Amino acid sequence: MSPEECIDFFFKPESIALIGASPNPEKLSHTILRSLREMNFKGKIYPVNPGYGEIEGLKCYSSLGEIEDRIDIAIFAVPAKAVLEILNGPVSNIKGAIVVSSGFRETGPGGKKMEDELKALLIEKGIRAMGPNCLGIYDTVSNVDTFFIEREKIERPVRDGVSILTQSGSFAAMIMDELANEGAGVARVVSYGNKVDVDESDCLEFLARDEATKAVALYIESVTNGRKFLEAASECVKKKPVVALKVGKREPGARAASSHTGAISGMYEAYEAAFRKTGIIEVASYEELKDACKVLNRYSPVKGKRVLIITDGGGIGISIADACEEAGLRVPEISETAVRKLREKLPAFASVRNPVDLTGSVRDEHYVAALQETPAEEYDLAIVSLIWGPPLLTESVVEKIKDFADSFGKPVLITSSGGKFSREMASAFTKTGMPIFFSPDSAVRAAAVLCGGNGRQK
Repeated sequence: MSPEECIDFFFKPESIALIGASPNPEKLSHTILRSLREMNFKGKIYPVNPGYGEIEGLKCYSSLGEIEDRIDIAIFAVPAKAVLEILNGPVSNIKGAIVVSSGFRETGPGGKKMEDELKALLIEKGIRAMGPNCLGIYDTVSNVDTFFIEREKIERPVRDGVSILTQSGSFAAMIMDELANEGAGVARVVSYGNKVDVDESDCLEFLARDEATKAVALYIESVTNGRKFLEAASECVKKKPVVALKVGKREPGARAASSHTGAISGMYEAYEAAFRKTGIIEVASYEELKDACKVLNRYSPVKGKRVLIITDGGGIGISIADACEEAGLRVPEISETAVRKLREKLPAFASVRNPVDLTGSVRDEHYVAALQETPAEEYDLAIVSLIWGPPLLTESVVEKIKDFADSFGKPVLITSSGGKFSREMASAFTKTGMPIFFSPDSAVRAAAVLCGGNGRQK
């Protein structure tokens, strides 16, 4: 990769210029400035707006040319025409740009003409760019947040190991908010919009060698350069799991994608084939992609498809077993040797088959006993369902299960359904770093991801 192709500086910036900066709380640029400062970005921030001398204690520059330092990222938060006007001027000190402005290709022929001009200017000036029509970067590693949505409205996730790539800004905001609300985190989130320059392939090339990223989640409307994508995705999959959700599969969704980012979605079958060829794990819905993010923060994929189910509610266990079979997973019988050991350790009325039903007589230690006494060679991962009604079940079960999972070496997925009390108990798992799933189906979807995808992908 040549220096001109490298986009590492977007994720390791030392300086950011905010073009169109404003002290007005109603302006998008004001929210971006606030986001950067609340993120505690360690580099230099240069507000740019000829109408102000200072904004929130920072010197405001009349133009980019007035800034003597090299600018790693210039955030353009001005109307589309102003973006072109500024780039036509002196911008030799800009290395990269994030154009959050809309009004380009997604608006029709006139906007496409402006986007073509934008692309030509970027090439002429030697500037790499994300956008236009995007949110940009939320990065827990370098403490960059260019999202113009207030934190009171969209919660920011803590640092973790999954990075998310998406054309859609609304998708980025939605999944960040829900992951944060459910106690899960991210490494980096990139919303690249219309892809006038930087696209998913460029980002995959970076994330493949990024030590902070354990896994990658892709939300795809379209891929412009198929060959480049295949090469980048194949290299990334060799080093870490990649999960993808393709939207715009059918004609109505494809029309919506075109009006959204000007994307040409193409034949879904071509994407399906590309995912199989590269080893990308395809998921079918937003919920599946969110479940994948949560589980891949903690666990790596496994080689088999055998699931051990442990629960204190027989009906829930049956539901999980059915969902596993439908997802292409296996729920094998437990060996007779293990059955005898389980009978010695578990309540008298417990069912010691798979699913293992601990019943309403369950105590904290019974969950760990069920995990320990079932030989590890008989399953590839475990789904543990907790219903908090039994009187002898306490919050102490959380540490007991976590200690087992930490020393065991195989994934242990927790599902806990219910209302306020169940959510409070479930939060104890997220505090320990274990992913928690709030429905049996959600836990099974996560298990399917760890097993390399569900029955739809052969």
